Amino acid sequence: MSKQLSDPDKYTIQVAAHGVVALMASSTPGTFTAPKAGIAAAKAMSTATGLTGEILAEKPPKLPFDGSVAKTAEIVLPALTESVKILDRAQAGEGDNFRRTMQIVAESATKANKAGPNPAESEMLRKIEDALRAPAL
Repeated sequence: MSKQLSDPDKYTIQVAAHGVVALMASSTPGTFTAPKAGIAAAKAMSTATGLTGEILAEKPPKLPFDGSVAKTAEIVLPALTESVKILDRAQAGEGDNFRRTMQIVAESATKANKAGPNPAESEMLRKIEDALRAPAL
């Protein structure tokens, strides 16, 4: 049984998910590899199922990213932690579904680079995974 989510809750989840795509693409250097990483991550996000998939299929309002990786991370990483909490409250197991989906999204971006993840991608992946596992405040 799922609980109806408020628009602000949905927006937090959308910011978190789209932010993972933005962060992973930003941590991939190169004129051609960064867009490929972003496309791979976005395609992975489009395969989300359950309540997570329903929310991510909706077109979000304007996202608060300005292009700065540091500022984007300041918004996205706490939103990831909060999203797991929101989804856990809404429906049993949905926080885990979101967590797995975001890990797949992030890992898909790293696989777009045929040479394997570079140190910046690996570090961003670690930060995302830490945020997904962190206890919500």
